[in-house]
Amino acid sequence: MKVIIHWNYKHPKKGSAIFHSDYLGADEALLISEDLEKSGRAFELEFEDEAGTVWTKKELKKLMEEIEDEPQDITVYFDGGFLKEEGLAGAGVVIYFTQSRKKWRIRANKILEVLDSNNEAEYAALYYSLQELQNLGVHNMPCTFIGDSQVVLNQLSGEWPCFEESLNRWLDRIEQKINELGIHPTYTVIGRKENQEADKLATQALGRTFISSKIEVI
Repeated sequence: MKVIIHWNYKHPKKGSAIFHSDYLGADEALLISEDLEKSGRAFELEFEDEAGTVWTKKELKKLMEEIEDEPQDITVYFDGGFLKEEGLAGAGVVIYFTQSRKKWRIRANKILEVLDSNNEAEYAALYYSLQELQNLGVHNMPCTFIGDSQVVLNQLSGEWPCFEESLNRWLDRIEQKINELGIHPTYTVIGRKENQEADKLATQALGRTFISSKIEVI
């Protein structure tokens, strides 16, 4: 969970000013807020999360205690590979997250049948990532989805229109699953070289090499 700190800085002689931090991990933000308060010049501290909800320090501390054992700080890399002649797709997903104050990585892939295009394979891979998040127990959390498909990510974010019926069906399925899980999505497009981990998993699935692993990231 990431938050912005808002606080009122009061100078003993020359008035006050409102300051805002960059986005910080909630635990880090709480530590910094304590240091600010020790200065004796920071007042009215508030914490705003990525969904726009504002928390007091007491409320944020309580929230972090309640969700400590739930997956947080979730970043999802996805990729879909497509074999046109066979109508087969390989989906690769890598999920980074924090749970119980430890950092974890999940790698998973699968093969998908009866698809018509590379774009459909990319949509299917993203939907597969949502199924993995559901299996992980993710709910009511911000998640960043990262891939190299401009079409899929820009259509999901609403920046590009979608005119193909088959892709609109995937859009509807994905949006329904996102709403079901209460996920607050952010979409980021990267280059293919930056998405090699998910790309390799998708390729391995097409070669019938299947991966399912969870490891702690040191």
